Amino acid sequence: MDLVAEGWGWRHAGRSAWAVRDLSLTIGSGERVLLLGSSGSGKSTLLHAFAGVLGGSEEGDESGRLLVGGKHPTRRHGHVGLVMQDPESQVVLARVGDDVAFGCENLGVPPDEIWGRVHASLADVGLDVPLDHSTSALSGGEKQRLAIAGALAMRAEVLLLDEPTANLDPVGVREVRETIARVVDDRRTTLVVVEHRVDIWADLVDRVLVLAPDGGLLADGTPAEVFGAHRDELLRAGVWVPGVPLPDAIAGSASTSPMLSTRGLSIGYSPRHPVREGLGVVIPEATSAVITGPNGAGKTTLALTLAGLLPPLAGEVVAAELLRPPADVRVGMLRRRRRVQPAHPHTWASRDLLARIGTVFQEPEHQFVAATVADEIAVGLRALGWEPGRIATRVDALLETLHLTSLSTTNPFTLSGGEKRRLSVGTVLATAPRVIVLDEPTFGQDRNTWIDLVGLVRQMLGEGRSVVSVTHDRAYIETLAQHHIPLAVARD
Repeated sequence: MDLVAEGWGWRHAGRSAWAVRDLSLTIGSGERVLLLGSSGSGKSTLLHAFAGVLGGSEEGDESGRLLVGGKHPTRRHGHVGLVMQDPESQVVLARVGDDVAFGCENLGVPPDEIWGRVHASLADVGLDVPLDHSTSALSGGEKQRLAIAGALAMRAEVLLLDEPTANLDPVGVREVRETIARVVDDRRTTLVVVEHRVDIWADLVDRVLVLAPDGGLLADGTPAEVFGAHRDELLRAGVWVPGVPLPDAIAGSASTSPMLSTRGLSIGYSPRHPVREGLGVVIPEATSAVITGPNGAGKTTLALTLAGLLPPLAGEVVAAELLRPPADVRVGMLRRRRRVQPAHPHTWASRDLLARIGTVFQEPEHQFVAATVADEIAVGLRALGWEPGRIATRVDALLETLHLTSLSTTNPFTLSGGEKRRLSVGTVLATAPRVIVLDEPTFGQDRNTWIDLVGLVRQMLGEGRSVVSVTHDRAYIETLAQHHIPLAVARD
């Protein structure tokens, strides 16, 4: 089934700039295409449009024409499978098996066929959990696999994948790539993949399309043609070009002074089902610490516990003296004892955390509370009582550093995935906490913004801050891991 754009464009409601404009292309039935472009160039918007889920006129303005198999995309539901950038947004049911079966049921697949598809799809993506396993108990990477399994079970004629391996461990990346290769091997399935790390897919696809930042196409051809003839243009646009080196690894070793440490730590969301037990972890002062491990190993749970956002199930997280909030406050001529335990971050008030431990969540939307990008960065500063002029100066500086100045008045929820990630980092950096926890900080970033984010981390370290990162990004690990905390799978 072919995909056609004829002078097509889309502008989100309330935005002056077009997300995509003046785009003309044809993707033939059975073609395998890698779709590239800088962060914010409209890649996800285009996939959503082909899937028929952009919404009507109340959601934005459309120009030109878009066709799937000769019909408008909204008339091709069931023929197009979409795996979105944020797998959280695709989880619709409480149990794993039901969630995978959901699309098949909507397509009217016979019940006796559905569950065979469910089992096969889960096996293909390597998600080895019971069918009645709670979807809410899955890690971010496991939810990614779940979303892909749901799309595969539908056996759609067009498969659209938006950063399908971004939250996966190396084993998961290989499994998903091999699965997709098998699915499209018969040449009956049209494949379009958005992925910043092109080396994963370059030898599988026939064609590379690169969206230009100012509309239309920057490049179109075979991988060899695009990465050869357009190398310099692609680098300027922030496209990940295979073989181009990244910044050198950070120099120096971890400090010997702990900023955070744990003793006999058990973590999780229920005392009956701890994710991990008996952890002894140290986060050194002014050091980049990186937490790695397979999906489901408890990386995010550990990070949230270190950050004071989850209470330990057993044991303790201990903050260094210089990180602790005051144990009492002055009320008139008296000092009153506060209801906090200064050594234990999970007992701190939110105001204490703002200035001491900042957290960037795996799903950026979970921390957005304001109506504009600029106001989002300013939220924490206002809570700390900064005066307006000082807030404005700080916000403007961060907007420029994070390449968000032109989006300052934009609703955060309308940003691209990469832009949301940079904004979530900015909200934390604004209050300059001594410890910064980053969960998958480079998700959705083009090459240029990746380099800028790495530079920000280096700057934080130079200012004496400790940075804790949860990541599967090998380049990030090689560049910034001064202290490595590897976790193995701890599930029964």
